[in-house]
Amino acid sequence: MSDSPAARLQKLFEGHRLTPTQRRIAHCMVRGAAEVPFLSSVELAELAGVSQPSVTRFAVALGFDGYPALRRHLREVAPAEPPRVVREESYNEYQQAVEGEIENLRRLATMLADPAPVEEAGRLLAGSSPLPVLGLRAASSQARGFAYFAAKVHPDVRLLDEGGSMLADRIDAAATAGASALLCFALPRHPREVLEALEHARGAGLTTVTVADSAFAPVARYSDLLIPAPVGTGLAFDTACAPMLLGRVLLEAMADALPDAQARLESFDARAAARGLFVE
Repeated sequence: MSDSPAARLQKLFEGHRLTPTQRRIAHCMVRGAAEVPFLSSVELAELAGVSQPSVTRFAVALGFDGYPALRRHLREVAPAEPPRVVREESYNEYQQAVEGEIENLRRLATMLADPAPVEEAGRLLAGSSPLPVLGLRAASSQARGFAYFAAKVHPDVRLLDEGGSMLADRIDAAATAGASALLCFALPRHPREVLEALEHARGAGLTTVTVADSAFAPVARYSDLLIPAPVGTGLAFDTACAPMLLGRVLLEAMADALPDAQARLESFDARAAARGLFVE
């Protein structure tokens, strides 16, 4: 795992059963890992949108006497000086949203310094046939994009992008057909159906691999392997460049684990050329 401040924070939170409010604080701290060691409990509470006593209880839940002790610990594992935030005041709100996504991509790149989780996910997805790919509401486009490209190298990809009473039936059908893993894209706001579907999938014997906006997202407790990719919150609706790119990275890892991926791609290209499928 990368030795970044965010990675150190995630390691600090591992193994603790956190309440939803505490997960919200943890998520906020990871997002602002470099700045958090220099915030007061009141400032952190405002940043996370919780009460100041909630921050104190969060510190105690992590095993510290209180927030001051937690902050002292964070300063020991963070840079000695607070980071210099460079912000162009001339940027308009659209440019600021783009800058925020660029920072999210940098965080993703730092996380990928340790490729082991992605490589493990690639092996799990490659070894599952069929491979169900789940994504509802805001995450449906992520799931659909992954499934579209995955079908070019994987023999049987099943897109699950609609909720309802038949979702569990489709998961059961995939498990009966031989599926061993399910890939889920989970983005805010997290639909209750996604949690229920993941729980059902695990009950059906599937290993759940999840791409979520945070390691502390509600889907974490139902995921066997969760790989986080932050979303942008600078606009009225969240932006998901990092989750989309992580999906492509998982595609690459899965293709690397499929012995006939290259042959399937070449076969598709030959058929596409014969049909005149593309104009370029």
